[in-house]
Amino acid sequence: MPSSSVTLVSKCTVYPEHKSTIKSLKLSVSDLPMLSCQYIQKGVLHTRPPLPIDSLISLLKQSLSTALTHFPPLAGRFETDADGHVHIICNDAGVEFIHAKAKHFLIRDLLSPVDVHNCFKQFFAFDGLLSYAGHFKPLAAVQITELADGLFIGCTVNHSVTDGTSFWHFFNTFAEMTKGAKKISRSPDFNRDNVFNSPVVLRVPEGGPRLTFSGDEPLRERIFRFHREAILKLKYRANNQIQKSTNGQVLDMGEILGKRSNDSWKTINGENGMDNGKKTSVLGKLLKNNVSKPLDSETGIPNSTAEISSFQSLSAQLWRSVTRARKLPSSRTTTFRMAVNCRHRLEPKLEAHYFGNAIQSIPTVASVGELLSRDLRWCADLLHKNVVAHDDATVQRGVRDWESNPRCFPLGNFDGAMITMGSSPRFPMYDNDFGWGRPLAVRSGKANKFDGKISAFPGRDGAGTVDLEVCLAPETMAGLESDPEFMQYVSGMV
Repeated sequence: MPSSSVTLVSKCTVYPEHKSTIKSLKLSVSDLPMLSCQYIQKGVLHTRPPLPIDSLISLLKQSLSTALTHFPPLAGRFETDADGHVHIICNDAGVEFIHAKAKHFLIRDLLSPVDVHNCFKQFFAFDGLLSYAGHFKPLAAVQITELADGLFIGCTVNHSVTDGTSFWHFFNTFAEMTKGAKKISRSPDFNRDNVFNSPVVLRVPEGGPRLTFSGDEPLRERIFRFHREAILKLKYRANNQIQKSTNGQVLDMGEILGKRSNDSWKTINGENGMDNGKKTSVLGKLLKNNVSKPLDSETGIPNSTAEISSFQSLSAQLWRSVTRARKLPSSRTTTFRMAVNCRHRLEPKLEAHYFGNAIQSIPTVASVGELLSRDLRWCADLLHKNVVAHDDATVQRGVRDWESNPRCFPLGNFDGAMITMGSSPRFPMYDNDFGWGRPLAVRSGKANKFDGKISAFPGRDGAGTVDLEVCLAPETMAGLESDPEFMQYVSGMV
């Protein structure tokens, strides 16, 4: 770490409070491809706790030790057996704990720039480390960085050990223990008796796999916030794109509703635009009155699975706008990759708190020309159909496909026309209350970032708000910022 910005105070190993009762866990078909990915780096920004720093650091070490007792794989190490299978050996070897200072930074300084402040990259351990390094490095680390008026808690975890669901389960448990909980609220499930448990071996080069993207390309990183009202407009556009007026004129109803809701917040029972004291906005009322459930093509009955979701609508708009900003030829093919949680897609379902990776990547492909010449509904429908079709049979087909050709996950933007969506606005990121309130912001480190990498976070305000962490080549970001179709929905920076 450059001493000019972050100063190392201390570094140590934190061990589980009690020894593990689990001996080992074999990496699954969903875990193994992540060996070529960098460790996950996510953290939370807090106001300064009302505790002396020495007492705070001691408390955090103790609560981390308690949390590790419930998540023993995180305190272990990888081992490859004679047959080539990689296992997490739950040997209580511990995780790294770092105390650092950056007391020249104020919270407002970190949150005020348009682009994400570069200092956040220094608030995490194991920068640039590939998950394969879990054979000789800790599988997790926590870095506490003191700021002038706040605290950043950065958590780094091996991506072959956790996906986003498991990562936030652990991080929330760490916070829960710090706040004083005597008992864990949600226990992880370590059962490996499922479709992802495979006898197939992933062969890697001597010394381990290599990073699949360059990692040194110039990037801009910005967080775009979308309030619930804007997302409802997008969802309406995606599900009800074109209607005709009585004189036959083609109308974009999403645009009309957006204008009607913005013209006045006083049109429904009062100055604040609320309906009889209930939290129903003008747009919400309009949507309720105007949006009908899509009909099933065979039965004609309203079908909720035929409805394009809010997140699919937002993703479709992002795909269109980024593709336009890249100024690609119409004949080129563009791909939107979306990671999906498979826990609830399997039959029988995996436990909601299954610990490990249970994700697959869904690619949706279109020509640039068609993506930009068709409407939002067409684009959103492509994404929607792919997600809805990803059922138990599709998950199992993905497992068989990997078993026929075991490989690491190819993370990156290989043709200059790809977007990869990770994380989820459903993750409980703002539940990370360590005892002094909810986080002010969520930020990530440098890991796994390239041109076209997007991460979705819940907005701090809840209520359906979404923050998109967008990493793009500088010229593409400038184009996105100049795209009125996209920017009309953005409410500001966070």
